[in-house]
Amino acid sequence: MNFEQAVALLKNAVKYSHIEGQKHIDLTLVDASERPEYQKALALCRAQVAQNLISEDELRDKLGL
Repeated sequence: MNFEQAVALLKNAVKYSHIEGQKHIDLTLVDASERPEYQKALALCRAQVAQNLISEDELRDKLGL
């Protein structure tokens, strides 16, 4: 899985928060059998931020958060 694939996958787990106008990633939206794949995607995205390959804001924009 590459970064773009990870972002596309994680977009399926984005939902509106109880706080008006905010969104977050909610892995409970994903079937339990698919969660490990989503967790890998999340780890890959976080690693990109940690390595300064993409900023936190850029990642949020890509995920629609």
